[in-house]
Amino acid sequence: MPGRSLVAILGAAGICLLAVALVVWLAGGQQQETAASHVVIDIPDNPAALAAHEAQEAEIVASLPGAAGEAEEAMAPEPALPEKLFIADAIRLKLNDPALRDGAHADDLAAVEAFYAGHNGPALWVAGSGLSPEAQSIIGEIAKADEWGLDASAFVVPPADYRPNVAEDQATTELALSLATLKYARAARGGRADPSTVSKVFDQKPPLRDPATVLTEIVATATPDAYLRGLHPKHEQFVRLRQALLKAQSGSEATKPEDIRRFQANMERWRWMPEDLGPSYVWLNIPEFMIHVVKDGKTVQSEKIVVGSPGNPTPVLTADLQAIVFNPERVVPQSIIRKDVLPALQQSRSWLGGADKSVLEQYQLTVKFKGQPVDPSRIDWEKVNLSTLTFVQAPGPTNFLGKVQFLYPNDRDVYMHDTIVRASLSRAVRAEGQQEPRVANPDKLAASLLAGDKGWTKAKVDKLIADGNTVEVKLDKPIPVHTTYFTAVVDEQGQVKTFGDIYELDKINKLDDAAAVSPPVADTAPIPRRKPVNGSLAASAP
Repeated sequence: MPGRSLVAILGAAGICLLAVALVVWLAGGQQQETAASHVVIDIPDNPAALAAHEAQEAEIVASLPGAAGEAEEAMAPEPALPEKLFIADAIRLKLNDPALRDGAHADDLAAVEAFYAGHNGPALWVAGSGLSPEAQSIIGEIAKADEWGLDASAFVVPPADYRPNVAEDQATTELALSLATLKYARAARGGRADPSTVSKVFDQKPPLRDPATVLTEIVATATPDAYLRGLHPKHEQFVRLRQALLKAQSGSEATKPEDIRRFQANMERWRWMPEDLGPSYVWLNIPEFMIHVVKDGKTVQSEKIVVGSPGNPTPVLTADLQAIVFNPERVVPQSIIRKDVLPALQQSRSWLGGADKSVLEQYQLTVKFKGQPVDPSRIDWEKVNLSTLTFVQAPGPTNFLGKVQFLYPNDRDVYMHDTIVRASLSRAVRAEGQQEPRVANPDKLAASLLAGDKGWTKAKVDKLIADGNTVEVKLDKPIPVHTTYFTAVVDEQGQVKTFGDIYELDKINKLDDAAAVSPPVADTAPIPRRKPVNGSLAASAP
């Protein structure tokens, strides 16, 4: 019988044979002819007799223990699979519908077009009886987007019980689900907007997943809802912020709308972070005015910092610390030279006719042309092209870089250093001056980093500083420096700690798919800067 398993059929046959043997044995026991050497069983030729015989066997079999359950199991029909729909032509035709393409990201559209151009099999999400179980799973997960700090209303999906009947509607539903899936995947990875369009403070590239890869992977999995959940950040702080958001959304405590927006904004910034923060790294959090050295998920050192003023904000970025410079020279920015040095050189000419070099000597400045020192008295400061000169400040008590400089090359030309303005470190709000972060106790920070990289002692670092010579120490293994803007962090006990929004970035709302275009232009999908690995900022960080 179709649909019956081999095991069930063999089991029933065995029971029948056992029953026949029992009948034979019972019949033999009633025989009166003791002289017979064997038993002869008559098999009737007529159908009626055969039917009666089979009925008797069935009655005996049914009386055996467990026989009824096994028979029912053997006869039970297997669950019917959803009827597959082959609507490839209708799907390709529907891809040209402007209404369907409107608001979709160029890369997502390109991935969908490429996928369905080579897909002649059945539809992924639509079946003859309605939406497939996988489609319903995706719709159910997207409906929970608010729980992840996203906006569920931003994703266009049909109801889970929707049943499109005609090919055009079926194709529309199929494509809408594919595009919604890719849009959700993009949002989960921080791709709702380019961070630099939110604010120029952000110099980050979210670790987006290639949409073609997303389609291939989600089609292959039996649990697409779990796949979508797995696209969200795994950082410990993101997980804790989500728990805080869920608690706020539940209404169990008095929560202000701005608190929820703060959680959402900080969760979004976590989506822009590298997936792999590194086993050891430096975490500089601007609103907190603190820097932390993290090793294996634990904070091993924390120091105060001064960050740039709102007019000269410290940029948010990730770069590798490659070198530490002791007693650094300083190349003075041209803006400072034009404002403070050049007027003094032009106005204070010596009685010999050359420029008065006292301002240069006061700040221990050397003038260089193409890297070579030049005599400033031979320069006509009224006509000079300053862009051809560099002004280098020697190490010393007036050098604004202090005694230690930390170099992590980046597109913003930002580095971290010591400061000679020690009073700024004692203030509660430490946002002033230029964009470069200034750190308290740079000698301790350098010793901590070099102990891990080279096994150096604090005494060796102290001696390098005391010698007064400019020495650049390159790290054997560069350490990531993550400069962040988190106005909310959550400790191990679930307590939320907030910081002032000094650059007023929490108020900005530019996450409505700013990168969406129509019609599409096929671009290269962004590539993560680091290998995707679960990471977390310091579990014990304040």
